[in-house]
Amino acid sequence: MAELHSSFSTATELNAALRAKKVSAVELAKDAIDRIERYDANINAICVRDFERGLQSARAADLALSRGGREPLLGIPMTIKESFNLAGTPTTWGFPPQKNFIAADDALAVQRVKAAGGVVLAKTNVPIGLGDWQSYNDIYGTTNNPFDLGRTPGGSSGGSSAALAAGYGALSLGSDIGGSLRVPAHYCGIYAHKPTFALCPARGHTPPPLPPLPSNRDLSVIGPMARSAADLSLLLDVIAGPDPIFDGIAYRLELPAPRHTALKDFRVLLLDNHPLLPTGANVRQALQALASGLSKAGVTVTRETPLLPDLAETSRLYVRMLMSFLAVGFPSEIYAGAQAEAARLDPKDRSLAAEQLRGITLGHRDWLIDDGARTGLRAQWRALFEQYDAVICPVMPTPAYPHDHSEPQEARRIIIDGVEHPYTSQLVWPGIATLPGLPSTAIPVAMSPEGLPIGVQIVGPWLEDRTPLKLAELIEREFGGFKPPPALID
Repeated sequence: MAELHSSFSTATELNAALRAKKVSAVELAKDAIDRIERYDANINAICVRDFERGLQSARAADLALSRGGREPLLGIPMTIKESFNLAGTPTTWGFPPQKNFIAADDALAVQRVKAAGGVVLAKTNVPIGLGDWQSYNDIYGTTNNPFDLGRTPGGSSGGSSAALAAGYGALSLGSDIGGSLRVPAHYCGIYAHKPTFALCPARGHTPPPLPPLPSNRDLSVIGPMARSAADLSLLLDVIAGPDPIFDGIAYRLELPAPRHTALKDFRVLLLDNHPLLPTGANVRQALQALASGLSKAGVTVTRETPLLPDLAETSRLYVRMLMSFLAVGFPSEIYAGAQAEAARLDPKDRSLAAEQLRGITLGHRDWLIDDGARTGLRAQWRALFEQYDAVICPVMPTPAYPHDHSEPQEARRIIIDGVEHPYTSQLVWPGIATLPGLPSTAIPVAMSPEGLPIGVQIVGPWLEDRTPLKLAELIEREFGGFKPPPALID
C-alpha cells in the first residue's frame, strides 16, 4: 500500500486511487489511525478518537466503491474540529464544565460529509471557547505545531491544521471568526478556505449545552481545510448550501465560476503592510517573492489603489463588532468590569484595545450605526473587485510563535522583528475578509529560515469563492504547495 499512496496524499489523489482499486478505504483509515497512534502523543492534535466507527464507515465505503459508488468523499479519511457535534462523542469547546456533554446528533456539515462518503476518524483540539490563536484547554491539553513542538499550530482550528500537517487524514472541518481557519493554515503550511458569510450552514457547530439550532452567528463561518487547494473545493461543495430546516427543502447553491482559469488573466492587488501593525520581515519577503513569481507568470500585480478601504478604520470597526458579538457570552462580572473600563476611556483613544472595550459595551443603537458602516464597506469592496480579481495579503505578521498561555490575552505580546506589539492586534489581517464577509483562501507559499511555514490569504469578491480557490490552485501548480514536517516523513 505504501507504494500506492503517501500519508500526505491529497483527497483528490486518494479519490483516484480508490476508484482505480489501487488502495482500499480501510487501508487508508488504518494508515491514518497508525500515524495518530505513533505521533500524536507529542503533537496532541486529536482529542476525541472515533476509530471503530471510522473503520465501520471505511468498510461501508469499500462496499459502495465495489458497487460503483461515486460520492465525492467516498472512502476519504478525515477529522473534524472538536466544536462540531459528532453524535455520541463529547463536544466541549474546551470548557471544563462541559467535559461530559455528549452530542445527540451530528452537525449538519458532518451529516453532509458522511452522506458524501467521508470517513470521520476523530475530533481535533481547540482553545477554550474557540477564542485564541493557540489550541489548549484544561480538558485535552496543548496541541503543538508539527514543524516545531514548542510553537503554536494556530487556533482555534489548530488541532485540525496540526492533524493535516501530520498526515492524519486528507481533510478536516474548521471554523473562523478571527482567522481560526486561516491562521492555523498559515502556521502549519496547509490550505484553508473561509467561505463567504453564511454560505455553509453551521447548525450543530454550537457551544454546549445549547441546542443545535440553525446558526446565524455574526461574522462566524465554517469551512474546509486540506493539503491542497483543489481539495478545498471538493469539501466546500459538499458542505455548502442553505440549511433545509429554514424552508423544509434542500437545494444546492450554484456559485459563479472562477473569473479566470489561467494565471496570466488575473488582476491582483497585493498588500504587505497595515497602518496599525507591522508585517514581519519573513512574511514580507515571502509576499515579495510571490509577487515577483506572479508577475513573471503574467499576473497583473498592483500594490496600491485609491479603491482600497481605509484599513485602520476597517480594523477598528471589525474589533468593535467582533467584541460586541463575543461579549454576549461573558460572565456578568467580566462584562461589568469592561463597562467600567470603557466609561473611563478617552474619546480620542482610537487604539484597537480601546475599540475592543467599546465593542464589548456597544449598545443596540451604536451597533446598528456600525452595521451601516459595514454595509458601506461592502460597497467599497464591490467597487474594488470591479478592477481586481483578488487581494493577496498576510494572514498574520509572523510565522508560528512559541506557546504563550499567560492570562489575560490582552497582556500578551507578539514579537515582530524584535519589537513587542499587543497580541490581540493581530486581528487586523484576519479581519480584512471577516468583517465584510468575503471569501478568503489561505495557502502556503514559503518557509522561514527556522523551517516554519509561511502562508498568505487570497481574498475574493462576495459569493465568488471559486475565484480565490482557482487562483490558489494555479499558484500551487506553478510554485508548489504543502511540504510535510521533516520529522514526520517516513
